[in-house]
Amino acid sequence: MDSTNASTPILAVIGTMDTKAAEIHYVANQIRNAGVQVRTIDVSTSRSVDVRADVTPEQLLVFLGTSEGANSGSALGVEIPRSIEELARLDRSRAIELMSKALIAFLKLQYVEGRLQGAVGLGGSGGTALIAPALRALPIGVPKILVSTVASGNIAPYVGCSDVIMHPSIVDVAGLNAVSTRILANAANALVGMAIGPAPDHPTRPALAMTMFGVTTPCVTGVRQALERSGFDCLVFHATGVGGQAMEGLVSSGLVHGVLDLTTTEVADEVVGGVFRAGPTRFDVLADRRIPCVLSVGAMDMVNFGALSTVPEEFRMRNLHIHNSNVTLMRTTPEENRQCARWIAKKLSRSISPVHVLLPTLGLSALDAPGKPFHDPVADNALFDELEKSLAGLDNVRVERVEAHINDQAFIERAIEVFQNLLYQTQSSTGTLSS
Repeated sequence: MDSTNASTPILAVIGTMDTKAAEIHYVANQIRNAGVQVRTIDVSTSRSVDVRADVTPEQLLVFLGTSEGANSGSALGVEIPRSIEELARLDRSRAIELMSKALIAFLKLQYVEGRLQGAVGLGGSGGTALIAPALRALPIGVPKILVSTVASGNIAPYVGCSDVIMHPSIVDVAGLNAVSTRILANAANALVGMAIGPAPDHPTRPALAMTMFGVTTPCVTGVRQALERSGFDCLVFHATGVGGQAMEGLVSSGLVHGVLDLTTTEVADEVVGGVFRAGPTRFDVLADRRIPCVLSVGAMDMVNFGALSTVPEEFRMRNLHIHNSNVTLMRTTPEENRQCARWIAKKLSRSISPVHVLLPTLGLSALDAPGKPFHDPVADNALFDELEKSLAGLDNVRVERVEAHINDQAFIERAIEVFQNLLYQTQSSTGTLSS
């Protein structure tokens, strides 16, 4: 497929050479001029007149038969295409999706084999939709840039929870001119700088993932500081929907040794309809990887909305608290809390990870304490009771009430103790216990 040594990391330049060959070669030459090896990858879904690609569409299509791309065609109701002509006869959206799956499989294999140090993609809306999933599939920390005509709009569907850098193309990716060459050169130089720059000077320690909200900051800060003193590298994620998904993405990639998911407010937004939703796959990672997890119900006393004027009409008469001009919080009801508990229990019922659920009986957030606007022991107890009921009988899930507020020192100390016990038990059972 190329003549480079298998141990030599190189950078990839990705795009549709049937329409963007000149731009792709321009970026590749910029990288070569910096003394870095480069491979061009043609993801065209129709026959390209440019035959200078290091990796052709046909070579990519082979990867639809790998584990990463298995059944890609049948899932779309089509046979897996083996040639660019077969691919071109499909509906364009299907062709783009199949080529994207092939690219994902190819890039992941190249990275695992040590043949990929970073990648840059070029595209309009179609090319961006094709290339973005493959860049997202690369591990966090691998340099990845996407020069795109849609980079100045809503980029969430393309970036997701990854560290893909979206670079606005300013002008269309359609020819070399005074503007496009400057933009493309900047992207090439940025990728080279990230790829050959020195690694961060940070001690290698086992990483732990934690979720936090402003109203659970004392709790998570106390836990984090104690575990950092014990030699862990603590990664804190803001529980805004994307934060929880980003955390679980790291867990899925194997970069995290334990989870303290203490702030699960995203579930309340998912169930009730707030703006910081957990997403349908929240907690699913616990069914895929065996990892010690301490879970609590931090900030599940609230649902998050934007400015007061954006709160749906059906909730206008509820217990609302203006957090700031852009964030309005709504107190959850007993029935909503029961629904949230059932949502969590359904997820945890499939977990292969050891999970210890801690329930702070004196309050779930800084706003849920005596004299505070969301103090409601009845609603909290509805959550606790339903969790205990729904999780009863699960061998790997334990539920414990802690007679403390979530931000109290007693709760912090119990969370630390429980996590350390879970970690020890997990390492003992897998034979990875270290001294």
